[in-house]
Amino acid sequence: MKISGFTMVKNATKLYFPIKQSILSILPIVDEFVVALGDCDEDDTTLQEIESIGSDKIKIIHTVWDIKKYDRGTENAHQTDIARSHCSGDWLFYLQADEVIHEKYLPVIKQKCEQYLNDKEVEGFLFNYKHFWGDYNHYHFAHNWYPKEIRIVRNDKDIHSWESAQSFRRIPNFDGKDYRQQENTYKLKVVNIPAEVYHYGWVRPPEYMTKKKKALDTIHKGEEKANKNYENVAPDFSYGALGKLAKFNDTHPAVMEEWIAKFDWAEKLNYSNQRKPGEQIHKHEKPRVRLATFIEQKIFGGKKQVGGFQNYILLKGKR
Repeated sequence: MKISGFTMVKNATKLYFPIKQSILSILPIVDEFVVALGDCDEDDTTLQEIESIGSDKIKIIHTVWDIKKYDRGTENAHQTDIARSHCSGDWLFYLQADEVIHEKYLPVIKQKCEQYLNDKEVEGFLFNYKHFWGDYNHYHFAHNWYPKEIRIVRNDKDIHSWESAQSFRRIPNFDGKDYRQQENTYKLKVVNIPAEVYHYGWVRPPEYMTKKKKALDTIHKGEEKANKNYENVAPDFSYGALGKLAKFNDTHPAVMEEWIAKFDWAEKLNYSNQRKPGEQIHKHEKPRVRLATFIEQKIFGGKKQVGGFQNYILLKGKR
């Protein structure tokens, strides 16, 4: 059995992505790790960061992004597909540049890949998610945050990254252009691995969070609209009242130790239970979302979503 790791990235160091930690987190169980590295800005050092890992498992594919051709965020999926196409493993393990796997989950992940290697009904594996917010001690379980996602897929030419690269679908005879197409696409049949993806996409110094949001807006809405939308936006992103969120009392992945040690923006955070005057109202704070979250957590015990979208078919009886 062979497992390939893969990712896509651009301007990781400039936008505060823990790309090195992400790669390192699964490097022990993959036979190769393919990176589709976009045309980074001159003041970005992502290439050097990846090369500093010093592993001959890593294969870098240099790419050029075209957000006019691949608009509405689909360049993310296109770049993911480029990396996927260079993988040679039986299973393909995808991590985004702000996603990290705790070392305690590596044995079970490898064991499940071995267990279902020859079971062709299983097209991929589903992971649970922990979405950190503001700092490394608080995380979300609100209704608007996806609780699970596909992160390992079988090496099959018809399985492609989908929409803005959040997930995967089977797309027979795909033309390589419309990553948001719905017709003639099929949800993957998956097994839920008892492992979590630690998502650090919303843990950055406030000024970097604003830059990252603008970069994401540029990919989805175009440079002109993104520039206009951010003309009067404060340089420091406001995370709101962290006191309302769940407290994280476990350990982070060992590879994150050095990265977490850089945390120095506590004085810019609001640790109370009350939103301060002028702070934006985030989606998870809106009444409709709060009601759905209450039902999911207090009535369903966190085991069921209220009208949540699932981009997968969970295979029954397979664990």
